[in-house]
Amino acid sequence: MKNSLGAQIALLVLLCAGVYVLIQAAPPAPSTPVVSSITTQPASAAAASTTPPSKPPTAVVATTTKSVVAAKVPIKQVATRSPTTSAATSSAVEITRISNPYTTAASSFPDVNTATRSALVNILCMSPNGSIRPISGSGVLVDPKGIILTNAHVAQYVLLSESPRVGLNCYIRTGSPAVLRWIPKVMYLPPAWMEAHAVDITSARPVGTGEHDYALLSIVGSADGAPLPTSFPFVAPDTREAIGFLGDQVIAASYPAEFIGSSAGFNIYSASSITSIRQLFTFVDSTVDVISVGGVIEAQSGSSGGAIVNAWNRLIGIITTTSDGATTADRDLRAITLSYINRDIAAQSGSNLSTTLSGNPVAQTEQFSAHTAPRLIKMLLDQILK
Repeated sequence: MKNSLGAQIALLVLLCAGVYVLIQAAPPAPSTPVVSSITTQPASAAAASTTPPSKPPTAVVATTTKSVVAAKVPIKQVATRSPTTSAATSSAVEITRISNPYTTAASSFPDVNTATRSALVNILCMSPNGSIRPISGSGVLVDPKGIILTNAHVAQYVLLSESPRVGLNCYIRTGSPAVLRWIPKVMYLPPAWMEAHAVDITSARPVGTGEHDYALLSIVGSADGAPLPTSFPFVAPDTREAIGFLGDQVIAASYPAEFIGSSAGFNIYSASSITSIRQLFTFVDSTVDVISVGGVIEAQSGSSGGAIVNAWNRLIGIITTTSDGATTADRDLRAITLSYINRDIAAQSGSNLSTTLSGNPVAQTEQFSAHTAPRLIKMLLDQILK
């Protein structure tokens, strides 16, 4: 690390006033939901925009033994302008719950909350020369080897920190308040997401659906030079289809930073809430790709990459977007499912999530850094330095 831990903390205090800039989409038109990414990102005068979907969006119909409930708002229909197809003309797809998905009884939510918070991390990126405002997001450890699952729109800044042309330093913090702990590096980020969204890095209010919006980070060192733990606390992912269903109680956990003023960069605390799954969404097929958990305290900037954990202490979603609203109660927090991530990473990289996590993170990180990262970093630099 270039500077001492004390110098980094001092710099963090000086820069903390800019750390919680909110990404907010324009107010939605009737029946046209606008979804905002909720990572703290740099301010810019650029306007947010997105392209209407080219095919009709699909609502998911959730089927249980007792009832059939249709989702009201398809996640694919996200735009700052009216799409060509309204929700009313969307076709429905039937999704059936897995029968008896676990052989053990559910845990108590206090126990689930404790385990989730121990695996939760804050991802902080800051520029000593002030070229980029401090960036704060969330993530969750999903493997004892120190692998973090977060959003691509968070991890893109960790990727940028690999370029000496930017001068960006990224750290992993844990605890409440968050304490500087480790140094991350990108292990995998979908090129498909970067190809679609690199242009948004200078946008004040980028919007999106959450499609391809995930990434894996590997912890490669300690902020203070101390040895890394032999095993990290983690929450195991459950990548099975339809494992989260309407009405299921879950815990949402993250490091929200929107409403805590100029202390956001330094005295940031984790938050967690017991809530329930309100709606199910799909991107294109008969799968549950996005879940809605309503207006909870985690529906704030800084929460991107946070955890959605079920009563069996299994990670089933990663917080990705929130609908527009003046307060968290007015918003709808949404997360991409682990089943979607598992399917998409297999399509993108050739290996599903389980296979990826079972590999050697050092070797995988080095391979990504050598063969894929340079092209993706160039996409970002072309936008930042133009």
